[in-house]
Amino acid sequence: MELTGAEIFVRCLKEEGVEYLFGYPGGAVLHTYDALFQQQDVQHILVRHEQGATHAADGYARSTGKPGVVLVTSGPGATNAVTGIATAYMDSIPLVVFTGQVFTSLIGNDAFQEVDSVGITRPCVKHNFLVGDVKDLAATIKQAFYIATSGRPGPVVIDLPKDVTAAKALYAYPETVQLRSYNPVVKGHAGQIKKAVKLMLSATRPMVYTGGGVVLDNAAATLTEFVQTLGYPVTNTLMGLGGYPATDRQFLGMLGMHGTYEANMAMHHCDVLVAIGARFDDRVTGAIEKFCPTAKIVHIDIDPTSIAKNIKVDIPIVGGVNSVLRSMLKLIADSDITPDKEALGSWWKQISEWRQQDCLKFESSADVIKPQQVVQALYEITGGDAYVTTDVGQHQMWAAQFYKFDQPRRWITSGGLGTMGFGLPAAMGVQLAHPAETVACITGDGSIQMCLQELSTCLQYRLPIKVINLNNGYLGMVRQWQEIFYQGRYAMSYMDALPDFVKLAEGYGHVGMRIEKSGDVEGALKEAMAMKERLVFLDFKTDATENVYPMIPAGAGLNEMMLV
Repeated sequence: MELTGAEIFVRCLKEEGVEYLFGYPGGAVLHTYDALFQQQDVQHILVRHEQGATHAADGYARSTGKPGVVLVTSGPGATNAVTGIATAYMDSIPLVVFTGQVFTSLIGNDAFQEVDSVGITRPCVKHNFLVGDVKDLAATIKQAFYIATSGRPGPVVIDLPKDVTAAKALYAYPETVQLRSYNPVVKGHAGQIKKAVKLMLSATRPMVYTGGGVVLDNAAATLTEFVQTLGYPVTNTLMGLGGYPATDRQFLGMLGMHGTYEANMAMHHCDVLVAIGARFDDRVTGAIEKFCPTAKIVHIDIDPTSIAKNIKVDIPIVGGVNSVLRSMLKLIADSDITPDKEALGSWWKQISEWRQQDCLKFESSADVIKPQQVVQALYEITGGDAYVTTDVGQHQMWAAQFYKFDQPRRWITSGGLGTMGFGLPAAMGVQLAHPAETVACITGDGSIQMCLQELSTCLQYRLPIKVINLNNGYLGMVRQWQEIFYQGRYAMSYMDALPDFVKLAEGYGHVGMRIEKSGDVEGALKEAMAMKERLVFLDFKTDATENVYPMIPAGAGLNEMMLV
């Protein structure tokens, strides 16, 4: 059957089972939008800014494991999408982003709304394509979905010239993909796995450190079995939260710059560290020369370029987390090596002493709302069963510290890039994917204004998100650093002209609530949660002086935390 490029585009999305296409129209993609208008299988979600489209697709992808799909126009449409593409790239989230492009005959001529989308996005995508011939379109789309979702996932950009979407070709969608230069390894090396298991079983002060790779490979259940079989302590990175049940005794909390005292101390003093689907980023390691000074390190990761990139490891294993852990569990069951129970008991006794520090304790107040109180109340009222998105800053860290995630894919946040403005559009993608579930966006007065226009999208598609705005009148994390490291010189961190968020929410057709008293926090959250069909914007006036602790200063080791 001969179809236009635009019709081929739609057919390919159907073949891939795409439910939602997040986008914004423009001249270069009008053929494609016309084809979308004439079908019912793929629902288009009209955002109010292209950055919102990429974040919404990202939230959809993180919460489902399926690739998020985006369509934007050329020029500023493509450049507006770059922040969301880079956000997904840093956190290994599968996206397929289609950018409109000018006619192929005009490329390179500085035509109206022309940018080099391939060149601009090359540093922050897993791969990108410029389609020069309509006959290549279907195969290119097939390759893009395969690359985005296999191995270490990531965003793929397809640049679509307008004349390619108008031209016709015979339609045939490939059933399989074979790329000579791309063959991700899933199964780990048997010899390396055997060496790793022998080392792990001989440990006296073991530690399991896990990251977002556990969630991405749907390996949470396998990790839980692995950790509980061994009886070892475990910690998650920011991206790994939910990969192991946070309420389980063996979980020590998040590690890193704002991690718990017990997690960071156990990392620092362990003799064998098992790193699973984590990349040893700077917010986790602290000063590299001080990182885990007495540990032998096993590192499991599907991306060979992540192994030994930041930290030298003793036993590298390239492979999928699920596959490698399954192999390890079998070897552990068959092994004649018995772990030193006495040594492990002493190690847990030491960890219990570190736990007595109660590093997340905060002083509650009857006069002012503490931000930690709001997150704790949200956790209790939702029973830990909500999908939680965040923006970036102090509120993000408090959410990570005080909301206990027992399941994967419930915690949706921008980790690697740290993108303010992520929370609300990401919550849209999550709510569309899970219409019957509670979705809460924890944000701050600075972050929420980055993509605030998406409140209009929420109204159009009736998305009953609960926005939890921890409003302290500052760019909170910037203010905290200025207080601690810049002698209290609060250069441009005070938000001197904040809007009335309640009226703003109401102006968009939603429910707005202002909460100023500590005693009203729980009641307001319960009232908001009872409004199942409405978006509720809860503006909590919180203590502007509150800081996130523990905190590891730049250049310090994991054992050099500031606790107050």
